[in-house]
Amino acid sequence: MSRNQLLPRDPSPPPDGPVDDSGCHILHVDMDAFYASVELLDRPELRGTPVIVGATGARGVVLSATYEARRFGVHSAMPMTRARRICPQATVIPPRHAAYAEVSRGVMEIFKAITPEVEPIASDEAFLDVGGARRRLGSPADIARMIRAQVAERFGITCSVGVASTKFVAKLASRQCKPDGLLVVPADRVVEFLHPLPVAALWGVGERTEQALVRLGIRTVGDLAQVPVATLQREFGAVGAHLAALAWGRDERRVVPHAPDKSIGNEETFPHDVDDPETIRRELLRLSERVAARLRAGGHVGRTVSVKLRRSDFTTITRSRTLREATDVAKEIFDTSCELYEAAGLERVRLRLVGVRVENLIPAAAATRQLGLGERETGWREAEQAMDRAARRFGPDAVKPASLVRRPFGPIGL
Repeated sequence: MSRNQLLPRDPSPPPDGPVDDSGCHILHVDMDAFYASVELLDRPELRGTPVIVGATGARGVVLSATYEARRFGVHSAMPMTRARRICPQATVIPPRHAAYAEVSRGVMEIFKAITPEVEPIASDEAFLDVGGARRRLGSPADIARMIRAQVAERFGITCSVGVASTKFVAKLASRQCKPDGLLVVPADRVVEFLHPLPVAALWGVGERTEQALVRLGIRTVGDLAQVPVATLQREFGAVGAHLAALAWGRDERRVVPHAPDKSIGNEETFPHDVDDPETIRRELLRLSERVAARLRAGGHVGRTVSVKLRRSDFTTITRSRTLREATDVAKEIFDTSCELYEAAGLERVRLRLVGVRVENLIPAAAATRQLGLGERETGWREAEQAMDRAARRFGPDAVKPASLVRRPFGPIGL
């Protein structure tokens, strides 16, 4: 199989003729090193260098890494302590979730302008069914090129796109052409594409399943395809039939547009267990600010605030409260979170993790706010919106409006 035929990295056709994408209505679009790429927009001097995005504490994990860092073995979900050890020259950047949410929302808007059949599976990737857009926008490969160009022009970041007849093969294709690539797998060449791949490339093959397959002498997808289905079912149960179907490129799953988010939250694991109420409240403040910024970036407000409190023995307690009116204001979320924390009776209990979440979301444009008799607008929403704009321009640490909140226990600041 000629890679040039399947991997046009520019709009011109490959030398051995145009790619046949007539049966390929499924696209998988995956942003390249998404969080890290967004960070480099504000720090262009770091381009071409190893960069890791992740929490800096001892228990933090890698959220994203540039390809320069990945060459050293750094990957998502790796403990930060190990990432720093194998790539000590990397620049480590704390995550800015509000910034990623804003870019993600814009990228999804690009997808939805092409087709309503969009299935986001993370903030940085989605499946699209472009079968209904062909007459208006051209072939699937043309649509994929258009998406890549629009993402690059509007946001200054890159994405990789797999084009295939099924979701499973499209996702594998986008992975194969990273970074900044486009890979079309013609419908009549799916088996040719799949069979040389390692068996771990299949959905559902985790580390343990891979080890079991290797013990049976099955190392590639092609090896797996030659094993009778009955044998796979005997060894792996119902998963065996699923793996056999994937080995021949059979995947009946359709692109299913997701319902809007029902909740938005953030949580943080402390480097060391904490029993100091002031430290807990500072973390609740920071998480409330992040959640509120994500709500505003996504155009949401929510009525229910919940906190998650995990003790040192991993016992997890959640408490929630439904507000009179929906909110996207960090101060209101923070005040409610502190009240829930205090009501839980854990102010002198060692905690490993805390989290803040807002649920029962509705579009901000649909929310109404009624003032009580004699009640005056506080101006917090407008202040925080101004800080959102300042953060986009000057960085997330420019100003933190909720840090000015005073409670009975005194001022809290970060």
